[in-house]
Amino acid sequence: MNPTDSARVSTAAPPPWAVWAAYAVPLCVLPSTAWRLSLVFTDDAVTRWYMVFLSALSMGLALLILGLVHGWGQRVPYWVPRIGGRRIPARPVVRVALIGGLSLVAICVYFLLNQRFHLVQSTWVGIGDDEPVHPTPGWEVLRYYAPMLAWGPLVIAVAADYRRRAAVVRRLEKP
Repeated sequence: MNPTDSARVSTAAPPPWAVWAAYAVPLCVLPSTAWRLSLVFTDDAVTRWYMVFLSALSMGLALLILGLVHGWGQRVPYWVPRIGGRRIPARPVVRVALIGGLSLVAICVYFLLNQRFHLVQSTWVGIGDDEPVHPTPGWEVLRYYAPMLAWGPLVIAVAADYRRRAAVVRRLEKP
């Protein structure tokens, strides 16, 4: 196999379902992010930084999954000094994505089981001594978080496809 074949395989397009799943991840996170950012303008100043940070972090992590279905997620950009153009190793990327996806699934399962069986009694935990007590959120808030239930399974599916494609490339590159 010559180097052009290797480049052709490593940039082979993922299946359409993987592309759709990767683009669905940010869309699943978007409602909760938009809702939290809307609270920045209505809530008190104590939690503003937290809402902005949590929204930026969750959306940033959700957008990173797009790298698993695009070429910019397989090679370091050329403009990066010293390491530009190098291939990003697939194993650590897959491990991090799978650990993240499994963690999201575990959090969702725990939340749903706790809601049903009351494993941990929920009480108010404030950020500071002067933090006001907020009522327990109902469906008017949870509807923004319901799409996030799909975040973990989608990440796992896209990471599994990325691992499969990387294994094919590794197999073809062996002499």
